Amino acid sequence: MPSPHIRPLDLSDDATADAVHRIGRAAYSVEAEIIGFDGIPALRESLPEMRAQALRWVGAVSEGGELAGFLAWEEEPDGDIGIDRLCVDPAFFRRGVASLLLRHALAELFPGRPVRVTTGAANAPAVRLYEALGFTRGADFSPAPGLVMASFSRPTAGRPPGRRTRPATS
Repeated sequence: MPSPHIRPLDLSDDATADAVHRIGRAAYSVEAEIIGFDGIPALRESLPEMRAQALRWVGAVSEGGELAGFLAWEEEPDGDIGIDRLCVDPAFFRRGVASLLLRHALAELFPGRPVRVTTGAANAPAVRLYEALGFTRGADFSPAPGLVMASFSRPTAGRPPGRRTRPATS
């Protein structure tokens, strides 16, 4: 497959939202099997609930116009970026789609900004991806019985982790 191109996704478009929802459920079903936990919130999220999320979305689109994967994020109050979802359609697994999306986001969408993300600690492909792209693994945590999550951060050069990019307001 030639390399997909990255474009913003508009979830107010029914076809786009349907594709994102379908891919997210398929990708999280695979992750649920890998990590041995089927309580991933996105697996139970309805299409209207997904659309209501205050997230920004980009997708990797094949030459034929098929959505191969997507990345969704939010800007946190301190200016840092929190990656909420990085999902690839299982039909496009092992083709570099997640890496392409994440590299694009880091270089083009939020260059120089601290980024945080979590994934199931047992999700070896995701753990390898984040580590390969310069994320540092933080403490693992358990938000639910039977689930261990790994936290990752990618601070900017010259800026210590946790330092605000702009003054706090009261």
